[in-house]
Amino acid sequence: MQAGTATGAATEWTQLANNAQLVDLMKSSGIQVDNQLTQISQLAEQIQNQLKIYENMLQNTAQLPDHVWGQIESDLNQLRSIVDQGQGIAFSMSNSDDVLQQRFQSYADLKTNLPDNATFSTTYQSWSNTNRDTIASSLKAASLTADQFDSEEDTMSSLRSMSETADGQMKALQVGHEIAAQQVAQMQKLRGLVSQQMTMLGTWLQTEQTDKDLAQARREKFFSATAPSTSGGEKMKVEW
Repeated sequence: MQAGTATGAATEWTQLANNAQLVDLMKSSGIQVDNQLTQISQLAEQIQNQLKIYENMLQNTAQLPDHVWGQIESDLNQLRSIVDQGQGIAFSMSNSDDVLQQRFQSYADLKTNLPDNATFSTTYQSWSNTNRDTIASSLKAASLTADQFDSEEDTMSSLRSMSETADGQMKALQVGHEIAAQQVAQMQKLRGLVSQQMTMLGTWLQTEQTDKDLAQARREKFFSATAPSTSGGEKMKVEW
C-alpha cells in the first residue's frame, strides 16, 4: 500500500496546462485517496490491537524473545510508514487546492463550511502540524524525539536499543500503541477533509455546468428567434 497516487499527483497537477485534465485528475484522485485512507486507518487499527497483545505478553514474561520483537519492529516501522503516507496525502490535497484557486477564480470565490473562512490548503497544513506535534509529544514521553521516528533507519536503531531491556520494550510498545490510536483518529479526520473538498469540487463543477447550460440556452433562443416581419404595411413609393 503506497501513497504514490496522491503524492505523485501533487507535482503533476502543477504541470497540467489543460484545465479539463486537471479537474478530471482531481476527481479521480479524490476517490483513490478516500479508498487509501480507509485502508490506512484499518491497518493502523490492526497495529494498535496487535501492540496491545504484545503489551499483555510482556506483562507475563521477563522480556519478549527476539523473534517476537522482530515482528514488533516490523509493526512499528509500518506505523511510521502510515504517518508518512498521511502527511503525503495532506500535502498533495493541499497542493491541489492551491492549483485550483490559481486556475479558477470561481473556485477561489466559492465559500466552504470550514471555520474562519479557511481554505483547504491551510486546513491541511494545520492538520499536518497537529499530527506531527501529537506524535512528538507521545515520543517525548518515552524519551524519544520526532527525528528518531522520521526515517526507517532511525526508527529501527531506536527500537533495537529499546529492545535490550524489558522496560525499554514496554515503553516502545506503549508509545507505539498510543501513536497507532492517534493515527486511527487522525486518518479519519483527514478523510473527512478530503470528503469536504470533494463535495466542494462537485458543487463548483455543478455551478460551472449550470452557468454553461444557461448561456447555451440563451444563445439557442437568440438564434432561433423569428425575425420580425417586414411585410404587410404600405409599400414605399419612390416619388420624383
